[in-house]
Amino acid sequence: MNLLDDDLTIDIAELFKIFGDSTRIKIINVLLQNELCVCDIASKINISQSAVSHQLRILKQAKLVKYRKEGNCIIYSLSDDHVKKIFLLGCEHINEL
Repeated sequence: MNLLDDDLTIDIAELFKIFGDSTRIKIINVLLQNELCVCDIASKINISQSAVSHQLRILKQAKLVKYRKEGNCIIYSLSDDHVKKIFLLGCEHINEL
């Protein structure tokens, strides 16, 4: 296996930093089940809508979450199956410890 170049190493480290926040993990966890709006996410994980919005902004910038407009409502979902796989592999690893 070849060594990673510096840019790729930094990008991978940045990706895993995103998973280093428990609120973002909770958001990813609820989005595994369904697409949701900010108010529904906030209700499910019991934090303020502004806190959810802040974390969603970070998740969107990292391309882990996407959104679509439905009337006046913005609905969030996981960007792709890779996010689900990373999350579930993390859960599997922790459960084996």
